[in-house]
Amino acid sequence: MKVVTAIDSFKGSMTSMEAGFAAAEGIHRVDANAEVQVRPLADGGEGTVEALVAGMNGKTEHVKVTGPLGEPVICEYGIIESTKTAVIEMAGAAGITQVPDEKRNPLYTTTYGVGEVIKDAIEKGCRRFIVGIGGSATNDGGVGMLQALGYAFLDKDGKQVLPGARGLKDIAEITDAYVIPELAECKFRVACDVTNPLCGELGCSAIYGPQKGATPEMIKDMDQWLGAYAELAKDRFPKADPKYPGTGAAGGMGFAFLTFTDAVLESGINIVLDETKLEEYIKDADLVITGEGRMDGQTAMGKAPVGVAKLAKKHGKKVIAFAGAVQRDARACNDAGIDAFFPILRGVVTLEEAMKNENAKQNMADTVEQVIRLMK
Repeated sequence: MKVVTAIDSFKGSMTSMEAGFAAAEGIHRVDANAEVQVRPLADGGEGTVEALVAGMNGKTEHVKVTGPLGEPVICEYGIIESTKTAVIEMAGAAGITQVPDEKRNPLYTTTYGVGEVIKDAIEKGCRRFIVGIGGSATNDGGVGMLQALGYAFLDKDGKQVLPGARGLKDIAEITDAYVIPELAECKFRVACDVTNPLCGELGCSAIYGPQKGATPEMIKDMDQWLGAYAELAKDRFPKADPKYPGTGAAGGMGFAFLTFTDAVLESGINIVLDETKLEEYIKDADLVITGEGRMDGQTAMGKAPVGVAKLAKKHGKKVIAFAGAVQRDARACNDAGIDAFFPILRGVVTLEEAMKNENAKQNMADTVEQVIRLMK
């Protein structure tokens, strides 16, 4: 029997690869000769660096950069040496979880550190980038990131504007005269699962500003400033299009990537499935195993396990999913290509006990074993 596992991380409990190896253990208890290929899975958000580094023989890098509040943070990212690809989660350098509730204010939070991470990877030889832009604390239109890469956003006195969204109101000139030359050789696959434009009632300020600490007055101001910034950018960079779906992602980071770099915005799960070449493994499998920490109706709307199921169904493969918890509305997953799904909890326990790494791995192995026994 040939089995491929591609299981998303059980956040706070098991990594993607740990979940896969636990499933493999359960399979081998039933069929010692089964050929099990454990592949990484992520959706472009939290856990993407960890999954791709572990599953693609990558290495983890740590670099000190400017955090969202201007104070130093250590950002972890991955390098896949064979393809000179850097895997970066924006949240590692400009994430909302790095900002205490009482300090959340998008007028001041900056994406500068994201540019510093990219620059570090360029210096280490990377020219391909996978960047997840979820979980940001910022609304600066990506200006901070671009400044770190050498773009100059100048006020009327010819000085760089201040960090954060407040700097947007003072931009009088944009120049690429000092951009690091290697940036022209770089290509970015940006994991972006939102379709918001840059400005307007569905723009980044209105939709995501409040969770980043913006007041109604700030939202109005930031929206206008971003609009003016986009107009100025369009004069110098004709491909600037603030209405393009996803330009409003991560406080305008989508706009910055599309306008100032060689980038495409793509669904996070599609990037991961493509980069890990999962389809090549699925083609010859007898069974595909997937899953995530919690399966519900949202899973069926395009989360990682359903991305795996779609690929598997393309080749007529049976798909089984395992999850820490399963909600009643998860049965929508059956219509989305998952033939059957199973919760791995084996008794009434506290959340803390269920989340313990050793317990989670044991529960996964035990549950998979029993399901595989049915298939013998």
